[in-house]
Parts: sequence; C-alpha cells; structure tokens
Amino acid sequence: MTTRSVVVGLGHYLPERVVPNSEFEATLDTSDEWIKSRSGIESRHFAADGETTSDIATKAARNALANAGLTANDLDAIVLATSTADLTFPSAATMVQAALGMNRGFAFDVQAVCAGFIYAMANANALIISGQAKRIMVIGAETFSRIMDWSDRSTCVLFGDGAGAVILEAQDGVGDKTDRGILSVDLNSDGQHRDILYVDGGVSTQTTGFLRMQGKEVFRHAVEKLAKTASIAMEKAGIANEEVDWIVPHQANIRIIQGTAKKLGLSMDNVVVTVQNHGNTSAASIPLALSVGVERGQIKRGDVIVTEAIGGGLAWGAVVLRW
Repeated sequence: MTTRSVVVGLGHYLPERVVPNSEFEATLDTSDEWIKSRSGIESRHFAADGETTSDIATKAARNALANAGLTANDLDAIVLATSTADLTFPSAATMVQAALGMNRGFAFDVQAVCAGFIYAMANANALIISGQAKRIMVIGAETFSRIMDWSDRSTCVLFGDGAGAVILEAQDGVGDKTDRGILSVDLNSDGQHRDILYVDGGVSTQTTGFLRMQGKEVFRHAVEKLAKTASIAMEKAGIANEEVDWIVPHQANIRIIQGTAKKLGLSMDNVVVTVQNHGNTSAASIPLALSVGVERGQIKRGDVIVTEAIGGGLAWGAVVLRW
C-alpha cells in the first residue's frame, strides 16, 4: 500500500468589500476596459481596516473544517502560505491555530509568494507520506492591499485579498495514478530573477515596503516556466494531457492562464478561472479557485487536477492530484 494525501475538505473566505475596476478611475489614469483587456480582472476584494491575514485565514479554515465535518483538534498541523503575515513573528499559522482553539499539533508559515500554496501543499504532503502527520490543514491567505503603491497603475489594480484552505488526510492507495490524492509535485526557484518581482521593504529596512514588478519580464518567464513545471509534474504522475480534467492555475492574469493552457495543449474549457472576480490573491488564489470550482460543480470526485503557480523569487511549481 502507498500513503496518499487526499483532500477531505475545503473552504474559502473573501473580504466583504468588493472593489470594481471603475473605483480606480478617480485616482489613476486607467479605466475598466484598460484593466480588463490587460489582465482579465473585473473586480477584487480588499480586507477591512483591522482585518488581518490571520483573520481571513481563520474564516477560510473554519469553512474547510465544516465542509470536512471535522474539529480543529482533529488536525495534526496547519501549514499557512502567505507573504503578508500579521507580524514579523509569530507565524500567522500559530495565530490561526489559537483562533480555532486547536491545542495540539504544530503550525508554521511558508513564504514563496504566489507559489506559496504549491510549496505548502508539497510540505504537507511530505509530512503525511513520511508519517509525521495524518491530517493537515493547508491554507493560502493574503492581504496584498497592504503592500500596494496606489500611485502605480501597473500593479495596484492587479491584486486582491482572500483566503482558501484545504484539509489533507493520509489514506491508503495502491500506488498508481488511479489513487485519489496528491500524485506528484515539482518545485523550482531561481533567485537570479529577484528584481523583476519583489517588495522594496522588510525587516532590514524597518519598512513594510511596496510591491514592485516588471510585468513584461514576469509574463515572459511565467508561461514558459508554468507549462514546463506542469508537464514535469504530469510526467512524474504518469498523467497524459487527455487525462487532465482541470487545470487550476494561479490566478494572476488571464493572458498568462491562456498562454500556459495553449502551451500545454489543453483547452480553456478545462481551466478553472476566477481571476475576473478575485484579481491576483497570491498564495490564496489556487485554494480559492479550487473551492469556487467545487461550488460551481466543475470539480468532482475522481477528477485529475493540475495546479501550477509562479511568484517572486522567482519560485514556481506544480502539483498533480486526483480529487
């Protein structure tokens, strides 16, 4: 028998405030049409004053627990992917642990920017298949609205806030691609590309800083690297293109999503797209899209799903799983 990390619950949370593209027209030289044509984004959610990353992560976590029919103390661990934790320390994950009333196990953050959820899933999967934990909550949560330069129309219109969570559980499989659960993982990074996507602040500067991005360079790297990592992960899992039911990509930009699907030889009919309503929610975008995809009735038990993401670092990767 082979131990597999199987999704047994999921949930998400979006802040109440919805910000349409038109809201930016009063302060920036931009328009709804300009934003939509370049990104596919129509609106996004922004956290309320005083609403933190751990707050929205906790709400997504509670929804995932309810979906799974579990309590917080049924979990062995929480792995939270974020680049916008409430404080320098302690981790946002331990704050979620406390808010849920979970008084056992362990919790920690993973920081790989937009690829964070892929990295968090990889870590949780490794903990499960090594026997260190049986049931792990994996969360992606971000409040990128807190690191926006509101005078930079090339970045501030692209990002939003939100959180998504999945619960992985150790289950026995036969060891082939018919198993439910995570079938393969591929992770990559290349720190030589730091300057094309970064935040110009941090502990060393004693400032929070603002997000800075060279959009054309990011796009150039994204399509190539996302298609390659997805292909490698599919090859590791023994999954052919025609066996993929859904691509659930990082929701950064509709052009990147379309370009990656085309390079993989897959139809957009097989892609879960939420970027129009959420914007780029960084590490939260994939679990948000998974949760919305299930709500829409797109993703069903037994479906083969390919998830892929790229973010600052650069860091990128993919996970193939059977739902």
